[in-house]
Parts: sequence; structure tokens; C-alpha cells
Amino acid sequence: MIDSDSLFTSTGGTGVTKDRLLDAAERLFAEHGFQATSLRHITADAGVNLAAVNYHFQSKESLILAVLIRKLEPINRRRLELLDELEARQRDSAPSLEGVLRAFLQPVLEAKAAGMELATFPRLLGRIYTEPGAWIEKLIPKVFGEVMGRFKTAFAAALPGAEPVEVAWGIHFAIGSMAHFLAAGKLLELISQGAADESDSAGTLERLVVFTASGMRAMVLRTKEAAG
Repeated sequence: MIDSDSLFTSTGGTGVTKDRLLDAAERLFAEHGFQATSLRHITADAGVNLAAVNYHFQSKESLILAVLIRKLEPINRRRLELLDELEARQRDSAPSLEGVLRAFLQPVLEAKAAGMELATFPRLLGRIYTEPGAWIEKLIPKVFGEVMGRFKTAFAAALPGAEPVEVAWGIHFAIGSMAHFLAAGKLLELISQGAADESDSAGTLERLVVFTASGMRAMVLRTKEAAG
């Protein structure tokens, strides 16, 4: 039997304890990765009893999911808002591929530029795609289900004649390019010898859009040429 009073005396209550655990877990997952970060590391950083994790989250996997959902849900709401605006502006025609890509990618870069509150998030998001685990299968339907459904339809409309599998490949590569930028931004500085500025969110977005749109169109063209 967990004595709940003993879990919260140092933090001021159950809500405060839960937030401290989420904040510590986010910071440590971003810095060290999901596998390398133990529950003991997290509770020590948060200044709470190890039993508090079991009380609030039951398992490390559930804690990972809670950390990611807390950060991803606002981004996905923003993605859907931008897609709604794009489709409203182009009501009588298919949305442009570049427009759909901006709606998909821009909220992540907005988060990167949002300040200290989201300082660890870009690296955390990069780890979602570069350090997969069994928890990702539970995360995708919970957080990405509606977003992926809407964007798959939008990308298909923006790429007339594209096979659904090619649309899926294109989305996969778009996510990969974004994740690589987020997880390995310092590599850009080394490759460019300091000439490229990873903090230039507007420039980064346009480069990602141009790069990904060109690749998606090339895949569609390749498939059509192979078929015909």
C-alpha cells in the first residue's frame, strides 16, 4: 500500500509532483535518451520518491507516453489549424504540396523557436524517430491518428496520381528530414563551417519544404514512368 502523503511532502501535492516528474523526465530523456534514463535518475532529478512514478504512471513506458503526449498534442492541434486554414483558402482546388508540407512542419519549428519552456523538445522529438521502442506503437494511434489521417488525404490531393504507398514514403522521409535536423543540428554547423544558422526557423522551414516537395514529386514521377 502506497502512503500517498509520503510521496508529496517535498513537492506540495499530487499535481505538483506529477508535473515535476514530467519535467524531469522530459529533460533527461532529451539529454540521455529513453533507454539510458532510469526511473531512479528521474526521481532523483525531480526530488520525489520512486513510488511516485508508480502512483502517477505505473511504468516507465507510461511515463514516456505521458511526456510525449504532453508536448505533441499542442503541435498537432496547430498542424490541424494550419491545414484547415490552407484548405479554406483553396476551397475550390487541391492544396499545394508546399502548403501541406508547411502546415505539417511549421509547428515543430515554431516549438523550437518558442523559448526556454520548449528548449528540450526538439531533441526529444528527434529521439522519438531515432530511438524507437515498443511504446511507439501505442503513441502513434493516440497522438498521430487524426493528424496522419488528415495529412495523408491532403498529401494525396496535392500529388494527383500518386500511389498511396508513395505518399506514405514521402511522409516518412519528411518526418525523417525534420527529425535529423532536430536531433543533429550541430552537425549542420560543422558541415557548413559555421556558415549555416540552425536558429533561422524561416529559412530552415523553406529548405525543408523545397527539399521534401522535390523528393516527393520525383518519387511520383518515377512510379509513373516505371508503370508506363
